Amino acid sequence: MSGFDLSGLTASFGGKRVIGPLSLSVKQGEQVALVGKSGAGKSTLIRLIHERVNRESSLVPQDLGLVNALPVFHNVFMGQLDKHSTWYNILTLIRPRSGDRDNVRELMKALGMAEKLWLPTASLSGGQRQRVAIARALYRNAPVLLADEPISALDGPMAHQVMGLLKERFQTSVIALHDIEIALEYCNRIVGVQDGQIVLDESSERLSATDITSLY
Repeated sequence: MSGFDLSGLTASFGGKRVIGPLSLSVKQGEQVALVGKSGAGKSTLIRLIHERVNRESSLVPQDLGLVNALPVFHNVFMGQLDKHSTWYNILTLIRPRSGDRDNVRELMKALGMAEKLWLPTASLSGGQRQRVAIARALYRNAPVLLADEPISALDGPMAHQVMGLLKERFQTSVIALHDIEIALEYCNRIVGVQDGQIVLDESSERLSATDITSLY
């Protein structure tokens, strides 16, 4: 799978429709930024896409989905749980293999956290926890990245470092972003969401920040 073509995407909460019905097609090589104000439906759309493409995607959910009691290493390793046998995963929980340790350490080094590898995830700051979830997605290395506000807890330089890494590692992606300038800089397609519908779909090259601010 190099991209996806989804139709009939819809979601309701409490009997009220919050998304769709809508269609979204993403080709290989498209790095899509989902933009729009809070509550527009971006997170729900990311979830609906993940339900459809599942194993073909690396996911960074907004709630991060980390296991607080486990060290950073094991949270990152979870990105490949479904690629190994049950006995291998149990063995890794007790005594990780050196190759796995090295691979995860390299990822955490790229994210400025190599020294945190064996710390419990519960002891980390919000920005550090966010980077652990990003490392897990990188470790999974699926064809498509789905990320929901992956840099919301990161400062400027680290946010740019992470977005550059995601752009480099994932040829195809859909990333919900609140920062318009970051969206324009790191994504080649902008999809605007408003009231659960797509109201903007354009190449980044053809848009400026002022073209997008009306969605907020």
